[in-house]
Amino acid sequence: MGAMATHVITGAGSGIGAAVARRLHARGDELVLHARNAARAKELAGEFPGVRTLVGDLADPDRLSWAFSHQTLPERVDTLLHIAGVVDLGPVGELTPKTWHHQLNVNLVAPAELTRHFLPLLRVSKGHVLFVNSGAGLNAHAEWGAYAASKHGLKALADSLRQEEHANGVRVTSVYPGRTASPMQAKVHQQEGKEYDPERWIDPESVATTIVMAIDLPRDAEVNDLTVRPGR
Repeated sequence: MGAMATHVITGAGSGIGAAVARRLHARGDELVLHARNAARAKELAGEFPGVRTLVGDLADPDRLSWAFSHQTLPERVDTLLHIAGVVDLGPVGELTPKTWHHQLNVNLVAPAELTRHFLPLLRVSKGHVLFVNSGAGLNAHAEWGAYAASKHGLKALADSLRQEEHANGVRVTSVYPGRTASPMQAKVHQQEGKEYDPERWIDPESVATTIVMAIDLPRDAEVNDLTVRPGR
């Protein structure tokens, strides 16, 4: 990737997304950070001086196109990094459609819609789409049904996109982190009724290292699927 690449990033407010944004910002790349609302966008702009923001609610993918049409979009996009995600645990016997829709919208439909939106620019730059998936995108456990379904779907989206866009020079990567020390993990432990000890899980910086490696890889190679497990 040449100097001053432009990255569109979702989920830059915390966890893995924040670690990736810090890494790319520090080396002088152009960042376009997605935020769910104007207040969040302002926070992100304060945290990362010089970045541009893009506002739209991932929980309402039907309106993303409308939201973007009222904002100035970047003229160039080299990488689209889908890092935002939500999780809500519960047995299939108790999960409501609302809970299903929320996770499917944020974790699957919104990434598909964002990808559709930026594909023309990504084809021009022969860019890269990277999806932060989850161990739950490969195996579904009890009480993880809706989340795992959204992440299994995200794997399918990435696999289809890779085959469709390979001839256009667009690279597609899925990263499957195990449990990572982040606000999402704190919420999972709370829902599981377990005590949360961040020391037991992967540092978001370690996952960020693998993501930056994948997008920086020379053009003769492409990381398709990368599983990152806790090393402790």
